[in-house]
Amino acid sequence: MTDSTRDDRDWFSDETATFGDRLAGAREAQGLSQEDLAKRLGVKLKTVVAWENDWSEPRANKLQMAAGLLNVSIRWLLTGEGTGPDEPDFSAVEEDLKQIILDLRQMRQEHARLGEQMGRLEKRLRKTLQREEDRQ
Repeated sequence: MTDSTRDDRDWFSDETATFGDRLAGAREAQGLSQEDLAKRLGVKLKTVVAWENDWSEPRANKLQMAAGLLNVSIRWLLTGEGTGPDEPDFSAVEEDLKQIILDLRQMRQEHARLGEQMGRLEKRLRKTLQREEDRQ
């Protein structure tokens, strides 16, 4: 689907995301760190990490609190249906992505240059070893 035909409500649907994905996305949409969410819910950081990695799910009372804090429905957190956060605006990251591509291109060129330099050094080493073997 293209961006123009995608329904804003399906970007974290059950077909494309897990409970943990939706929890992490809603948390990030609110500008909260995992630590912030853990403190506000009265749980340990490792508990939030486990939820976001789909290793466990919160009990009903913590699920309700999380939904309220993150301004999403419980149903959305569990199934991807219902009220969730707005679709993120990816235009802000476009410049970062372009810079990453440029950095990768530069790294690839540097890698090729270093590969050539390593080849020359290996050739010198082989010649030096051959001369040493010839002397013996």
